[in-house]
Amino acid sequence: MRRQKKFYAWGYADEDLTADEIGPWEREIAARYGISGFEVTPPPREEEFTLRKPRLDVPTALQPIVRQDRLTRLEHSYGKAGFDATRMFLREVPNPPDAVAFPENEADVARVLEWCDRVGAVAIPYGGGSSVVKGIEPQATFDKVVTISLRHMDRVLEVDTVSEAARIQGGIYGPAIEDALRDSPLTMRHYMQAYRCSTLGGWIATRSGGHYATLYTHIDDFVESLRVVTPQGTLETRRLPGSGAGPSPDRMFIGSEGILGLITEAWVRLRKKPTFRAAASVRFPDFFAGADAVRAITQAGLYPANCRLLEAREAVPGTAWSDTSAVLVLAFESADHPLDAWMKRALEICADYRGRPDASADEENSHRSGAAGAWRNKFIRAPHYSEHAVARGILSSTFETSMTWDRFREFHAAVTAFTQAKIREVTGREGSITCRFTHVYPDGPCLYFTFGGLLDKRRQLEQFMEVLSSCTAETVARGGTTTHHHAVGRFHRPFYDKQRPELFARALRGAKRELDPKGLLNPGVLIDP
Repeated sequence: MRRQKKFYAWGYADEDLTADEIGPWEREIAARYGISGFEVTPPPREEEFTLRKPRLDVPTALQPIVRQDRLTRLEHSYGKAGFDATRMFLREVPNPPDAVAFPENEADVARVLEWCDRVGAVAIPYGGGSSVVKGIEPQATFDKVVTISLRHMDRVLEVDTVSEAARIQGGIYGPAIEDALRDSPLTMRHYMQAYRCSTLGGWIATRSGGHYATLYTHIDDFVESLRVVTPQGTLETRRLPGSGAGPSPDRMFIGSEGILGLITEAWVRLRKKPTFRAAASVRFPDFFAGADAVRAITQAGLYPANCRLLEAREAVPGTAWSDTSAVLVLAFESADHPLDAWMKRALEICADYRGRPDASADEENSHRSGAAGAWRNKFIRAPHYSEHAVARGILSSTFETSMTWDRFREFHAAVTAFTQAKIREVTGREGSITCRFTHVYPDGPCLYFTFGGLLDKRRQLEQFMEVLSSCTAETVARGGTTTHHHAVGRFHRPFYDKQRPELFARALRGAKRELDPKGLLNPGVLIDP
């Protein structure tokens, strides 16, 4: 039996934070902003929603794979961003899908697309539903909507142990990939915060960023070939380790966000499971000293698996909010050789920039203890706090971008100052902002900003969106990207329009005309049909 997800927030219906987790978090937030406590809105219940009646009838032949019940429609109405949870807590779902299809094979996918074509319905491809950018959300302008979930197409079909690759269906969830590979020496090891509740097809469609902080940062690095079902037919790219034969057809679909077709299968690169590990936490006097060390490490070609720089007040429990130190979570892994030399050189570089290793870490399990362990535990549990922030009127969200090293300091200072001023302007109170590096490259980092404050519950959604939209716009205005690894969706679309060249947009529209001439697939994402 399928484990039911929460329809209104992140995670599964049978899980939540414990009182021991919520209590200290609530007290820390209250102390930070100088208040005594919170008024808590209870989470929504399914029976509190009266959804619009479906505007289409399901043909008899498709009824075994199409559902129109309230819970299924609620679950597929929004993604899992803070603004999605806010609307759920407001009990506002004006535009649910009219039906949700669960094809079991490519023939089913084609039949559902033919039905959408025949009745004039928009088709929204759906992976695990973890979108934080309105990428799967029906719009008020859509006359009829069929969401297409590939969750029944969820198998590892073939493993090539010689070439270290696997053919995998697009609807498989992250943990199921590793479960299927458990008896082999191989792993995909593409982890991210949404790993448990996201799919391979979704990762590819949104150009997800994964576990590796350097070298293998995006799903692009894993894809060998794809099978895609479009309204004009099915195509399959040739499986090769590399090719110089013109623009890559795989690249056209990687990051296409469901506007060109549904990714039903992919050959993806695997690697041997790591048997050698070396990990450390390094404390720096400030964020910029740590940034200088990270730049030197990436430009030295050491390629650590983890190289995440975090403000200590964000990463380490009990750190005073006035503390300006930073922590570098550093790790190497290999299936082939010991890593002492790599770690020794990385720590030498850190020492050059006043970095000192965390002496409290357990050397044998350093990735699970000390500052690294504290960050890891907080990172895994972080999405569960979103609904509790919404219930209390706490402003808590993130935005991520990237910038070259030569402009990093100025960019970081400007975005930080802008965000602080915007929170103060919108909420009438001082807020907070921290920054961390999630992925790093020889030419620059991904900057992941976390901001917070207190909202007026009467204007909660309006205030939340004003802060988030303004800060995202500022990153683009200052030369950054609107998103490094969270996709464009409908939220980032206005900022993406300013970032990408218009001539490229025209070329993308041409591709959509050929593959989806009636504009059925996910209108309004990336481009207008």
